[in-house]
Amino acid sequence: MTSNDVSARKWQREKAYAGGVPQFCFSKGFDKYAPLGPAIVSQKTVGDAGQLRLQTRVNGEVRQDTNTNDLIFGIPEIISFISQGTTLQKGSLIMTGTPSGVGMGMNPPQYLKDGDVMEVEIEKLGTLVNTIKFE
Repeated sequence: MTSNDVSARKWQREKAYAGGVPQFCFSKGFDKYAPLGPAIVSQKTVGDAGQLRLQTRVNGEVRQDTNTNDLIFGIPEIISFISQGTTLQKGSLIMTGTPSGVGMGMNPPQYLKDGDVMEVEIEKLGTLVNTIKFE
């Protein structure tokens, strides 16, 4: 399954919201901040999920173009680590992180704006398309 790991930068980095130390959990947990899709795909269909091309586009512009083999930790290591404190059940979803190319790291930063269309495509898994809507 493809997902979009959205972060509320204000709640991640601004002291008035995040406190004295930037944090990366709460800012990703708001309603609608982790869209998933377009379908759940069986490992039997995908094969080795550690060798898939991943591309993210904002309004058609490529922002990320990488491969799942570029993870800092492999899938087995991630599952082993997470399962130390979280009960994983059949069907549990794990988001593995974000590759380079996020707007915050650009010079100047290019944050998402209301109406931006995001596409996250992972080879053999499909393309998730969602429109950013500030409410």
